[in-house]
Amino acid sequence: MSIMPVLWIVWAGVTAILLVLLAYRGTITRHEEDQIFLDSASDHQQREQTEILAKVGKINPYVNYATGATCLLSACILGMYVWDAVKHLM
Repeated sequence: MSIMPVLWIVWAGVTAILLVLLAYRGTITRHEEDQIFLDSASDHQQREQTEILAKVGKINPYVNYATGATCLLSACILGMYVWDAVKHLM
């Protein structure tokens, strides 16, 4: 059995996880404000923004790991195809 179908299945799984994480992070940051004018009456807005930043801070390492794994698997798949092409040309 070739290793290529296994690599493709693992790549698809990791990429699906990455897409879910990116969609979730996009959903969380949809309500994030670019600029807030804080006064004593808008403490709830500051708390909301702090909660959003905390959630995004928890998700970012997983997004980075999934991105790195996807890139590494993509390089492995590409390398396997190049190696196979070189073997057939020789």
